[in-house]
Amino acid sequence: MTLMMQLNPIDVPHAHGMMESAPTTTRVAYVRDERAMMLLSLSHTPVEHQLYLAMLTEVILTGVQARSFSIRGLMLRTHLRSYSTIRRGLAGLVNKLSIEPAAAGGGAEHAQQGARYRVFTPAEIFTRRTAAGRAPYPKEFQPYGGDDAFCAAIGHVASRHELSRREAQVALCCAEGLTNAEIVARLFISEQTVKFHLRQIFVKLRVKRRAELISLLLRQPSMSS
Repeated sequence: MTLMMQLNPIDVPHAHGMMESAPTTTRVAYVRDERAMMLLSLSHTPVEHQLYLAMLTEVILTGVQARSFSIRGLMLRTHLRSYSTIRRGLAGLVNKLSIEPAAAGGGAEHAQQGARYRVFTPAEIFTRRTAAGRAPYPKEFQPYGGDDAFCAAIGHVASRHELSRREAQVALCCAEGLTNAEIVARLFISEQTVKFHLRQIFVKLRVKRRAELISLLLRQPSMSS
């Protein structure tokens, strides 16, 4: 499945809250595609995605794709306060081909700055994963990747980190219009498990029935909601 990616300079926050475009001389091609970022977020854990967004923002602001990131600096840019949590998150991003260690310069100055990583855009990450023989994003979400009708549902589910990965899968199956029996066949779980996840989803999203869930998912415009 191919994602249609539109290449554009991406808007970044200015120090005073205004928006400005990254320099046209930047050495990195950025994408402005909400669907791609939504799908990417579904392949990251919440910790990994916090780190990825912080690192990508820094890369956009500087226009340099490979740069050093210290643990303390990442703490300041995220809500993460544990060294071990950040290290595990970085290892997860490397494993998922979202970032990669870059060649480092020598000396004490580099040691103080932290490890050096190359940070990739969503389009580059999907390409890297495909080239490595991996699915670009979790296979459970691939039916939604090229369909604009479910972009809103993907965005809503991606923004609700209280949902477990399996609950997100069940919710998107509902948005697709699948019955419980069809969800069983799609996800290889029992019908009782489907019903259990639906009860959890209803509570977490504060809906009382399936129709309300579908309506809620399909009306959300983006992951910022």
